[in-house]
Amino acid sequence: MNSQPDRHSVRRIVLPSGRAIEVVRFHDVDKHADPGLHVCGSCQCDLVQPIEWVDAEDERWELTLECPNCGWGTHGVYDRDEIDQLEEKLDDGLVQMLNDLQRLSQANMADEVERFAAALHSDLILPEDF
Repeated sequence: MNSQPDRHSVRRIVLPSGRAIEVVRFHDVDKHADPGLHVCGSCQCDLVQPIEWVDAEDERWELTLECPNCGWGTHGVYDRDEIDQLEEKLDDGLVQMLNDLQRLSQANMADEVERFAAALHSDLILPEDF
């Protein structure tokens, strides 16, 4: 049995037809590990993102971070390792968003094909429609 709790998020997406799909993501959480710059200091949301950044001295970066969930923000100077970890989380988030977009596009297309086939079957589409 895993002693670490699983954390998950659910995103519900409603298609134009009214049909809904839910995207569920599971994340392992280690309570003893440093949460990283991507975790909100207020609501613990893992979507914190940089909104401003400036190159500082000694391979460090000055960042302004903000949580899109609750509006919490922070400002500080961070070393290269912390920035690399944040960039990795941001890249992972981009991949997840692109995967969600692909699933949503496929679900939309399947729904459109279903409605088109039903309209064809019911003789609701005429040559004049094209």
